[in-house]
Amino acid sequence: MTQSKKPFRSGFVAIIGRPNVGKSTLMNQMIGQKVAIMSDKPQTTRNKIHGVYTTENAQIVFLDTPGIHKANSKLGDYMMKSAHSTLSEVDAVLFLIDVVEGMGGGDRYIISQLKDIKTPVILVMNKIDQVQPEALLPIITQYKDLMSFAEIVPISAINGNNVSTLLEQITKYLPEGPQYYPADQITDHPEQFVIAELIREKILHLTREEVPHSIAVQIEDMRVQENGVVYIGAVIFVERDSQKGIIIGKKGALLKEVGQLARKDVETLLGSKTFLELWVKVKKDWRNQDRLLHELGYRND
Repeated sequence: MTQSKKPFRSGFVAIIGRPNVGKSTLMNQMIGQKVAIMSDKPQTTRNKIHGVYTTENAQIVFLDTPGIHKANSKLGDYMMKSAHSTLSEVDAVLFLIDVVEGMGGGDRYIISQLKDIKTPVILVMNKIDQVQPEALLPIITQYKDLMSFAEIVPISAINGNNVSTLLEQITKYLPEGPQYYPADQITDHPEQFVIAELIREKILHLTREEVPHSIAVQIEDMRVQENGVVYIGAVIFVERDSQKGIIIGKKGALLKEVGQLARKDVETLLGSKTFLELWVKVKKDWRNQDRLLHELGYRND
């Protein structure tokens, strides 16, 4: 007698949490490759990043939402609408918290948003590698007092500790369904979007203060040359002339470093040699211009 095959499960899962709790790090760890950019600066993620995890029996499509925060520009407003709309579209929600920092007002605000949804919510306790195991129990109690969770899973996103257990728990909550993407596809974003994000990540790492939130990157040209090298031309938008000077750096040094670091990641992504050319342009107050936000891929739909 042949054993009946397990039903294939598939669905959509949102990763939600305060800014800077490790959502992008967790997404990349689960997918096994970089699809979301990482930075120690809050509000790094601006678009819902769709990461795809596929096994023989299941496919999970992850949405890495922008961190929930108070909006202070049209871009910020877009980011909040994006984060909130995700909750009603998914089969499960991962609520990621930072066990080192402890519960904050942002966590309480998110819980108030999650209480009204019927979607199963899994509490994911990140950064367990940085605390003693006995410190976790009081934190669990604190969160359980405010809301009941479908599961509670302690992990370390950066080290991968317990991430396989988390993936098993998520799969339990997925309905039987089709495989939405080919097994070898890890994101539904076009390559140009991921490349623009990789360039933006390098700028976030190399700059400080007001500059990181004032930049956007647009790929203007991407083609394979006769010698097989992929040519990419990208524009970095800033809001003020002073920021342009910072991004370019002394004798072009900072822009050159951004290009060198980004090219390595882009070559890994594309699997081919790449020539990356970068320009910096000033677009005053671009974060409040609907047309430009639309062109850069920030859309309320």
